[in-house]
Amino acid sequence: MRVRPALAAVLGAAALLCAAVGTAGADPAESITVDSTGVIAPDGTVVLSGTYRCAAGTGPVLVSASVSQSDPLHKYPVGGSEARCDGAEHRWQNTGKVFPEALGAGPAHVEATLMELRPSGIVPLPAFHAVTEQDIALGQE
Repeated sequence: MRVRPALAAVLGAAALLCAAVGTAGADPAESITVDSTGVIAPDGTVVLSGTYRCAAGTGPVLVSASVSQSDPLHKYPVGGSEARCDGAEHRWQNTGKVFPEALGAGPAHVEATLMELRPSGIVPLPAFHAVTEQDIALGQE
C-alpha cells in the first residue's frame, strides 16, 4: 500500500470531521497559518504552504489543507504532511492534484488543519490541535 494516497485519504477525512467536532480542548499556544498565495499548475497541481506550532502528542500529527473557489461546498484536498510537534514554529507545504479545470488562478479559500491521530483501541481517533481558514490568491505556475 502506498503511504501518500492513504495519508491523503486520512487527512481529507480529518478535514471533514474538523467542521463537525471543532477544536475543543486545543491548546491556545498551538496554531496553523496559511500563506496569502498558493500556486496552481496547468495540470491541476496545487501547492499551499504556511506555518504551524504544536506541542508533543501521543500519535502522529498531520497537516491537511483543502481549497475551494467559487463554490465553498466544493473543497479539494491538497496533499498532507507530517508535523513535528516540539513547541517551535515550523513551515508546512502540501502539494496535490485536482481536476485540471476544477480550479484556476485567482481568489481561493483554504482551510488548514493540524490534527493528531491518537491511539484508541483498533482505530486511531482524530484530535485537533489547530484549524484556520484564509482567503488567498492562487497564482498560475
